[in-house]
Amino acid sequence: MSNRLKMANIHAIIGLLEQKWSYRRIARELGIDRETVARYDRLRRAQSKPAISTPGSELSESPNPAIPTAGSERSLEDLIFLPSGRPSGRSSQCDPFKDVIESKCDAGLTSQRIWQDLRCENGFTGSYSSVKRFVRRLGAATPLPFRRMECEPGQEAQVDFGSGAWVLEDGKRRRPHILRITLSHSRKSYSEPIWRQTTEDFIRSLENAFRAFGGVTRTLVIDNLKAAVKNADWFDPDINPKVTSFARHYGTVILPTKPYTPRHKGKIESGVKYVKNNALKGRTFCSLAEQKKFLDEWERDVADTRIHGTTKKQVRRMFEEAERPALQPLPAETFPFYYEGRRKVHSDGHVEVAKAYYSVPPEYLGREVWVRWDSRLVRVFNNRFEQIAIHSRVKPGSFNTSLSHLDDKKISAVERGAENMLRRTAIIGDEAGRWARAMLDNRGIEGIRVLQGFMHLAKRYPARAINLASKTALKAGMFRLRPLRVLIKRVAEQDGPEFTDSHPIIRPLSEYQALISFKKTNEERSENEPTT
Repeated sequence: MSNRLKMANIHAIIGLLEQKWSYRRIARELGIDRETVARYDRLRRAQSKPAISTPGSELSESPNPAIPTAGSERSLEDLIFLPSGRPSGRSSQCDPFKDVIESKCDAGLTSQRIWQDLRCENGFTGSYSSVKRFVRRLGAATPLPFRRMECEPGQEAQVDFGSGAWVLEDGKRRRPHILRITLSHSRKSYSEPIWRQTTEDFIRSLENAFRAFGGVTRTLVIDNLKAAVKNADWFDPDINPKVTSFARHYGTVILPTKPYTPRHKGKIESGVKYVKNNALKGRTFCSLAEQKKFLDEWERDVADTRIHGTTKKQVRRMFEEAERPALQPLPAETFPFYYEGRRKVHSDGHVEVAKAYYSVPPEYLGREVWVRWDSRLVRVFNNRFEQIAIHSRVKPGSFNTSLSHLDDKKISAVERGAENMLRRTAIIGDEAGRWARAMLDNRGIEGIRVLQGFMHLAKRYPARAINLASKTALKAGMFRLRPLRVLIKRVAEQDGPEFTDSHPIIRPLSEYQALISFKKTNEERSENEPTT
């Protein structure tokens, strides 16, 4: 194994051990044997202890022959890759077949297949477990070093959650979450405490970060949190539709990491630890707003002024000079976050949304509809998700009713408007229409009720009488309904129906006179006759 690969593994193991990672996690992360990591940690700890000196020698011999001493030619880096679980001098049954096993490993064969081939082709008598251990050690001896991924300015931001400082409010002790966003090029960061990891809180925190940065990166690398990713999948993740709409609104792309692979967002992993250990550790706040204010000041006065350990430059200067000009511009409006849910239409033809009431077409009375609302609009959909109504938001307890959603019988003349009533008065006659318009111009809003009463007169009096009276009232400048009503009644009485004297079905008056005389004569005769 080359010294370069060996040192790469040594540095990686040292770094992860200092971060308190478990042996199993380090082995899985680096692709090496767990026992190798444990053995290296034991050797490292033993080597760090001072040797036991005796009067007869400058440095005594180590009690453990595996631990290098002052005169030992074996280094700690050499010892780490000794075969696990056995002394360095002990050989494996697979050692004579090392070249064959390596060639088969390069061909992509499994340990089971290699063991079968060795038995059939090479007369191997060892067990399958010995081959499996040997193949594992071969793979552990040549691990690939990590590749650092540095980004261009404005290209990427990484996002992750951590635990915040305790908040003691109203006698209750609660710990919020900390959402931290770090720009991958300059390491400029934004931190915000939130109580819950909901989709809305996640989106609003990202939006606040973009506003604080003054721009948007082209990609967002996030963890597979439930608020953003419905189903985690490295190749085709199922992202929450609201988060997708948010990314489209800001012109960025959401890129979830591979599940259980924190190294894919290593910059924010270390950034979350930095804010927890440097800013919040050992602190308690009286409210969430107080913790947010402290974090803003800490980011400005501490995090932004530090010389970053990787870039070797001041974070604020690198951000202002290189990254801020490369960020995409912010959209003109914030993202219209919306809620949605099912609602049943009440008997008054309205649905309740956020303690306010909005009308729907009358044919949906008593049925369920789908409602989607944001800070400005309320949209109502049927079961086929076709939009059937749209309203502007109103205050809780208020009603927003569209006239198109009311039946004609439920709409009063006042609701229909003055122009509609004027058109109806014009149907009575030209004079009636002219008086109605002049009256409305003269009396203003209070003339609406006068128009209602004027239209009711058409149900009691003939149109000719109304028009004649309207003409007279208009000439006199009389725009009160009561005197006009009296005038219409008088005209109607004077202008009664005309009678004709001759008609085929009308008898002459002489015949009626004769009938009356005949009836009178018979009555007198019956009175004079004696009774028997």
